[in-house]
Amino acid sequence: MNQGFIYIMSNKGRTTLYIGVTSDLQSRVHQHKHSFYPGFTSKYKCFDLVYYEHFWGMEQAIEREKQLKNWHRDWKLNLIKETNPDMKDLSEGWYDEGL
Repeated sequence: MNQGFIYIMSNKGRTTLYIGVTSDLQSRVHQHKHSFYPGFTSKYKCFDLVYYEHFWGMEQAIEREKQLKNWHRDWKLNLIKETNPDMKDLSEGWYDEGL
């Protein structure tokens, strides 16, 4: 069984949130940060990882993603702020961008 992650990306002003699911969080966040694929995160510059959850199975991660996508914005912000009150980019320092 593959592990899974749900994650929330945001733009610098924290006005836009994007919720996604992946089996490889670091790789997927890197793809978002460098706009590997055109889409929502590229268009709205959602390059900062502000929240994530780990699951031992991809099925559970997909269910959680569906749940969160149906939440009101305030609920999502409250969830993020429980573990990341300053809404910092949690992926800061993950990559050696200067290389």
